[in-house]
Amino acid sequence: MGAETPPTSNPRVRVTDVRLLSDNWYGLHSTTFEYLGDDGQWNSQSRETYDRGNGATILLYDPERRTVLLTSQFRYPVYVNGHPDGMLLETAAGLLDDDDPETAIRREAIEETGHEVGDVTHVFDVYMSPGSVTERLHFYAAPYSAATRRNAGGGLADEGEHITMVELSIDEALGMIEDGRIADAKTIMLLQWSVLRGPFAEG
Repeated sequence: MGAETPPTSNPRVRVTDVRLLSDNWYGLHSTTFEYLGDDGQWNSQSRETYDRGNGATILLYDPERRTVLLTSQFRYPVYVNGHPDGMLLETAAGLLDDDDPETAIRREAIEETGHEVGDVTHVFDVYMSPGSVTERLHFYAAPYSAATRRNAGGGLADEGEHITMVELSIDEALGMIEDGRIADAKTIMLLQWSVLRGPFAEG
């Protein structure tokens, strides 16, 4: 994932120094590089990049009842940046670890929601915070129903996860984007996809 071993595919970029600032949880690097501008001049720049690995997320939907299944959990970073209680409504998600994206999202779906999904749709792959975080997030969607439920979900206790499931109608979920009750980027993107090109799209 790019921070420790910089790529060489762009001839306008010359990396001159990479320093590890922290590996307490994941890798935080400070990189100095030269960039060739349109004026033909090389300009030196420094950036910090946080490499936590790539991840995957999935929107679980019921096309018959027009519902979606989201998770709610406490997120400390949003809590200290203006969110009233830090409890964020999200689509199920997690890091890939050593798995491919589809395997990882199937694992996360059953761990967090208790649903073992069947066929999944790959939606898109997105860099969520390209100014500082290397993570690329793989987006999926899959139907859920009473027949796909295997356990109560809730996440892994040994990883400190305390996750509850929240089922909403798609119309209610879209309204919660507008009034700010849903404020998570990946969740907003998948909900909007679901009505533009996904299972709830008209026509």
